[in-house]
Amino acid sequence: MSSEHYSPTTIDQLQALVSAIQQAPEGDSLGGGLSAAQWALVAPYLQPLELGPSQVLFDQGSTDRSLYLIESGSLSVHYQDAKQRVRLAIVGSGSVVGEGAFFSHRARSATVQSNGVSRLWGLTPLRFGELSNRQPTAALALVMAVGGVLAKRLANRRLRVAAT
Repeated sequence: MSSEHYSPTTIDQLQALVSAIQQAPEGDSLGGGLSAAQWALVAPYLQPLELGPSQVLFDQGSTDRSLYLIESGSLSVHYQDAKQRVRLAIVGSGSVVGEGAFFSHRARSATVQSNGVSRLWGLTPLRFGELSNRQPTAALALVMAVGGVLAKRLANRRLRVAAT
């Protein structure tokens, strides 16, 4: 996306995401890790993304490290082997995907695709670096919330596979 067409996200545009996070089941939610003031600081660094039904967000093995916060819809996490595609988990609104590669600097462990129309907010590593430099407290709150989701997934055998 060229910078001349980029307009920063505002906190008003994130209200549906914040609401989804507040209403999501605790087991796979970002929870209440950020205050309204912190979301206002994070907002300009997020970019909206809408996926159509069955659209792939990222493929297993890809090296993109962007993090995606799910405002609405649900995403399927698939591991692909030589014989078939196996559904591992479904991740819904108020949660996150891409956290494994974001933190580990490794290739994606699974393919993630939309089950229907889904709205996400993406954060690239570059934009996160800018956020960290300019708003370190908000950046820390965000990674602690995302790290909390990752820790819950790794502690739960059924959800472990959703760590992407």
